[in-house]
Amino acid sequence: MRRLRVGRAPGRPRERWPARPVRLLAATAAVTALALTASGCVTVHGELALVPPATEAEAAQALADFTDAFNRADKAHDPALDADRVTGPLGEINQAGLRARAVTSPDGNAKHKPLELTDARFLLPRKAGWPRWFVADTDSNRDVDRGDEDQRWLLVFVRNGPQEQWKATYLNVLGVTEVPEFAEEEGYAVPVAADTDALAVAPGKLGTEYVAYLKDGKPGPFAAGPHTSGWREQREQSARRPGLATQYVDRVTDRGTFAPLGLRTRDGGALVFFATRYFERQTAAPGYRPKVPKDVKALMTGEVKSTVTREWVSSQAVLVKPAGTARDGVTVTGRLQGVVGAVGS
Repeated sequence: MRRLRVGRAPGRPRERWPARPVRLLAATAAVTALALTASGCVTVHGELALVPPATEAEAAQALADFTDAFNRADKAHDPALDADRVTGPLGEINQAGLRARAVTSPDGNAKHKPLELTDARFLLPRKAGWPRWFVADTDSNRDVDRGDEDQRWLLVFVRNGPQEQWKATYLNVLGVTEVPEFAEEEGYAVPVAADTDALAVAPGKLGTEYVAYLKDGKPGPFAAGPHTSGWREQREQSARRPGLATQYVDRVTDRGTFAPLGLRTRDGGALVFFATRYFERQTAAPGYRPKVPKDVKALMTGEVKSTVTREWVSSQAVLVKPAGTARDGVTVTGRLQGVVGAVGS
């Protein structure tokens, strides 16, 4: 898995991303190929063969195409300009954010500042059938390349068939030291099955476990940290604000383009991406109305009289230890969330 410097594709104008996508992708601040190539050609029974999802050159092109589209969309505040390059949790957050900003800043993004993604390493897991996917581990020009401030942006791309384009479905920003060493087989990354019994928690069960933990906080597989114990504490503080009752309801979201995806790490564990959805309901005391930010109001249906309910999509990157680790077997290393809808009543 070599690192490639990824810039613009030959003949394309140089475009970049905006700063701090973890903030810009969300509606509120908190936090792609055309046809089968040699690597993707299969026989009639090719759905049974283990093949890489793409060549490194194809993966680099997918990253460049996504970046170009995302920049155009962000500059114009037009979700249609990158709708065919995003999907899943990232797509839902991205599209909702652009729809909101098209209302609040209809003339476009006056502060648009393109982003460069370089030093790309492509993690290409071989698998049978569709969908196929890979991870782009990249460096951005929106951090400080030293110490604790140095970060890596991990984008997960998925393609559902030979005639489909590569689309980005997950994004998480991790500190350089948080990116694990990945296992390899014959030079390729190693995917983990959703129902594997080789991990402390199977990827397919992470959403259910996370939702249960956020509800009751009972000791279990999740290690303490800002996206677990800290997130629960933050919610509890919000619920105690005078004159405003706040309730949270979390939902498992793990089907289709929201399916969890994971890669084996050298220590026998895995880095897994998964998503959840939650609803934040705020009810004001009699005679008052909840304050609604303009970017949330842009996505709202109904009229706020005493209550506003925000719908959020949240995607997590977690490090899962090998099986046999009953406690603290899962560490949430990154979380990207964004408001995707709201209802007033």
